[in-house]
Amino acid sequence: MTLPNTPPNQRLAPKPFNAAPKGLWRATPLAIFPPILGLFGIGLAWRAAAVHFGAPDWIGEMILGAVSLLYIFCAIAYKAKVIRRPSALLDDAKILPGRAGLSAATASMFLFAATLVPYWSLGAKIVLIAGLFAHAVGALVIIRALILGPSEQRRVTPVWHLSFVGFIIAPVAAVPLGWHDLSALIYATTLPIAVAIWLISALQFMRAGVPAPLRPLLAIHMAPVSLFGIVSVLLGYDTIGFAFGWLGLTGLLMFLASVRYLTQSGFSPMWGAFTFPMAAFANLMFMVAMIMPMPFRIIGGIELVLATLAVVYIAYKVMQLWTKGTLSKLTNASTV
Repeated sequence: MTLPNTPPNQRLAPKPFNAAPKGLWRATPLAIFPPILGLFGIGLAWRAAAVHFGAPDWIGEMILGAVSLLYIFCAIAYKAKVIRRPSALLDDAKILPGRAGLSAATASMFLFAATLVPYWSLGAKIVLIAGLFAHAVGALVIIRALILGPSEQRRVTPVWHLSFVGFIIAPVAAVPLGWHDLSALIYATTLPIAVAIWLISALQFMRAGVPAPLRPLLAIHMAPVSLFGIVSVLLGYDTIGFAFGWLGLTGLLMFLASVRYLTQSGFSPMWGAFTFPMAAFANLMFMVAMIMPMPFRIIGGIELVLATLAVVYIAYKVMQLWTKGTLSKLTNASTV
């Protein structure tokens, strides 16, 4: 029997291994959200720079407008996946990049609300309340995943700051909206949790190092320092805010001294963890500069310029991986 001589261009190619399912947004990874959180922070820092440095107002507002549209688009893309299969959210919460992305996605609502404050206070309040609810639900989903998952996943990681201390971002919008009591409650509730995570993480680090691919996550430890300093000044706790300002400067020096250690494994989606801490630090410097202009004002300005370049680059690279269809595979995102 003679086999037909089929031209090469007409032969059926084997199905690629681990191929993403066909259809729009069936494999949207949560890893797209940490860079968005960082971009929101950069936009708000440029808004503050307009006050402290006389920078053009349009820079910060243009960034915030663009990031808001990007955030809405990405939220729709992920929601489309969850609508097809709601359990996809539970599957994503089982993995570390998914837990980080879920917390960043809901925490971004707080900064989206802060973006809206000067333009539409009612809308900002609605988004803020929705963000508090979403972040609480996200924390519960993550707790469920940690309880039901293997014991090694219950190890304290820097991502716990995003998941369980991330509520401290809410006062950035809540205080300008006049919700001081709510902000003070969030501050008092989350500070002990952050301290506990710092202490446990330090003990774990002394006992065993961090694998190179996960080291970028260590930068997340810096974010609560900046946020508690910012919120301290917003609530009138100037002495505490001033202390966090100096603590943040110390952390920045440690970060700069450890750059090679943190980035040893090369670029990966985990680099999204660098974005928000860098942005939050610039905002901290500008906030503490209201108490003592020097050296915080100058350091904040320099760091903001450098952070803008770094955050935009990281966000571009992560979004590029998403558009190429490789980000979901690199982060083991669920598919539907």
